[in-house]
Amino acid sequence: MGGGSWATALAKLLLQNCDSIMWYMRRDDRIADFQRLRHNPTYLSDVEFDTDRIEFSSDINYICEKADTLLMVMPSPYFKQHLAKLNVDISNKYIVSAVKGIVPDENEIISEYMVNYYGVDQRHMLVVSGPCHAEEVALGRLSYLTVGCSDLAHAQAFADCLSGKAMKTIVSTDVVGIEYAAVLKNVYAIAAGIVHGLKNGDNFMAMLASNAVREMERFVNAVDSRDRHICDSVYLGDLLVTSYSRFSRNHNFGSMIGRGLSVKAAKMEMEQIAEGYFGTKCIHEINSGRYQVDMPILDGVYDILYNNVSAVKAIRAMSDTFR
Repeated sequence: MGGGSWATALAKLLLQNCDSIMWYMRRDDRIADFQRLRHNPTYLSDVEFDTDRIEFSSDINYICEKADTLLMVMPSPYFKQHLAKLNVDISNKYIVSAVKGIVPDENEIISEYMVNYYGVDQRHMLVVSGPCHAEEVALGRLSYLTVGCSDLAHAQAFADCLSGKAMKTIVSTDVVGIEYAAVLKNVYAIAAGIVHGLKNGDNFMAMLASNAVREMERFVNAVDSRDRHICDSVYLGDLLVTSYSRFSRNHNFGSMIGRGLSVKAAKMEMEQIAEGYFGTKCIHEINSGRYQVDMPILDGVYDILYNNVSAVKAIRAMSDTFR
């Protein structure tokens, strides 16, 4: 469910292990172009598909009624907008979230939102995340994804649908931690991009990354304390690749701000959504209202994006807290 680059990469993985899939895309013209060209006309256009094995539809209710498992890969700012058209019961479905963001206004991660608003069984709620850029997955480069679910058997069943020669999978029960880490790593990638744009150097970038992972650990432990290892790939690995890679939209967004563009101008320059822009506000509000965790990097990025504080001033203030 979704037509972007990550949805396209995941669809390619699924078709290596499944006979066929159904694919919800919002626009009929994009579906028609996909079927004619046999590739996504807008994202990862070098990846060819056997479209005879795909049933496309722009009718979200048709897809949700027919499919047993719904893999949601819509951008988080538009998540509610997509589901607003939904009028069929999905409470008995398996829901897999590959949305690396928070539901706007509600300030809930996807698993919470689907359980609270659509009655989905918590044991049927899965999340997929990890240090994987869609572009490298599409190129067949060795990558690792983690599938989380409170029921490890369900996590393994979906992991088997994604696994392949170049895609290794890991299973976990830490749904909440994985989801929040996926949001936070986008915030830290914006900070890393700003640091890169300011030309602060690799030494400082290493300090930012090491402090960011500790900040991430403090927050996810406050939300859901359990025996997790923050250096696992789904936490630290995803943070590092999103912070350093030039494939990272959030890094590139931050880099433009560090080079002197206004936040508004940087948003206009982006061809795709930098989800960290929205995630920063959501996590800041969640932390301020519920947890009050010490998060100087998050607070600094929030000040830059929403309080018009200069990047130089905000980065200097957060650097005073580094250790």
